[in-house]
Amino acid sequence: MLPLALTGSLVLTGLLALSACRFAGHDDPADKARSLNTMAALPLHAYLPDPASDGAKAVGRAQWILGKQCMIRLGFAGFAALDTRSVESAYPVRQGTITEDDDMPGDDTPYGVVDPGLAAEHGYHNRTPETSGRSQEWPADQYTALTGSFEPGDSHATHGHRIPEGGCLGQAMRKIYGAPPQAMKVGGVRLSGYYSLALELWHDSRERASKDPAWKKADRAWSACMQKQGFHYADPDKASFDSRWFGHKEPSEKERKTASADARCKLDTGYVPAVHSLEARTQNAAIARHEQRLDALRTADERAMRKARTINAHPPR
Repeated sequence: MLPLALTGSLVLTGLLALSACRFAGHDDPADKARSLNTMAALPLHAYLPDPASDGAKAVGRAQWILGKQCMIRLGFAGFAALDTRSVESAYPVRQGTITEDDDMPGDDTPYGVVDPGLAAEHGYHNRTPETSGRSQEWPADQYTALTGSFEPGDSHATHGHRIPEGGCLGQAMRKIYGAPPQAMKVGGVRLSGYYSLALELWHDSRERASKDPAWKKADRAWSACMQKQGFHYADPDKASFDSRWFGHKEPSEKERKTASADARCKLDTGYVPAVHSLEARTQNAAIARHEQRLDALRTADERAMRKARTINAHPPR
């Protein structure tokens, strides 16, 4: 499960999710769990980008248009022939770097597997290509110039030019969005992006909600259900991130059986509605405390999308 995942529709809010809860008594438990087990069903999602939206795609196109021009200025003449449409939905990876995303368990939901049938087929390996993104390798010199990420021994200049902070793509984002807000730590990781506040609040809200006695009660009920089927985990996170599931593109039979039991126990114990209500409430409280800052960031996001569309329509020379 991905607590900080940035996927789904921007228009769904926690209010709609909570309204759905009021009619849950008339819903099928599986349908109810699926409807609540999305990032879009939580309030803070309204302050995070939707990678599939036209605005986000416009920003991606503009970033690469500006990044391409920057790379040419840095002396990478071959970039003049780069078709930015071929890279705008990709993220750069240094050539020779081993990426293991396909080997990692997890999915794009806040509470993990809830469909016993799908879990029996895919185990905990449920990341969807549409939201996982794709990587594209670049030679080391081009990668450092694009990203401003350096390894020991890398030069911070290329072809006699200083590489800008964050590389050409970072510089492009500053031109689209302006200076990024103050960096924050989320789960021990330093984030300096334009959505760092919303991500920090999401992380903190999950931490607070998961300490609530009602959340712990839901964990115990789920764990007791799993034990009856021969699986011993204190909570769903322990099951989905069992080290035995890592390093395999295809789930083992053990993983599939565990995941299927996990999903069934979530349905049988009403796990998802119970924890979702707690997390939604905690997120709403966080939004109320930081509403002015969050609204300002959302306004800046909308302004950046308008600027990106202008860049795409009339690329600067």
